[in-house]
Amino acid sequence: MATNLSDETAGLPGFFADLVRCETRLYNALNDRLRERHGIVTSQFEFLCYLRDHPGSRVADLAAEFAVGVGATSKGADRLERRGWVVRQPNPSDRRSSLLALTHDGSELVDAAKKTFASALAELLGDTLDGSSDSAAAVRVISKLRSKLERNQVGMPTG
Repeated sequence: MATNLSDETAGLPGFFADLVRCETRLYNALNDRLRERHGIVTSQFEFLCYLRDHPGSRVADLAAEFAVGVGATSKGADRLERRGWVVRQPNPSDRRSSLLALTHDGSELVDAAKKTFASALAELLGDTLDGSSDSAAAVRVISKLRSKLERNQVGMPTG
């Protein structure tokens, strides 16, 4: 039986709305929890985790990973540096850029905030993503979508 393309895509605007609203609400809830317990927000937590897992990263590397403009990423790195969680070091292979590294305080913050983050995610998602085949399928679909968008560099800022 032939499938009508309009039938397949009719639910996409609703899927988009659900996806975006879920992301916004989760991000906001995680912001609240991280701010309350550690004085940081989710974007700062994600930057710090990335730097912990990718030592010697540049601002451009963070910008590419999070699909954020280089200018906004640099300002975010400046804020982390002012708080004493990140340091900029000269890049030996490119004098125009610097490498970012976590400080001792930054590493300790990431370790503590990671526990809060994991606990909050479990609380927010635990009964929804319950290990069922539906949950596993949803995780696979979102992962596949992200991979496709990243592979095709969809939604990357130009500046």
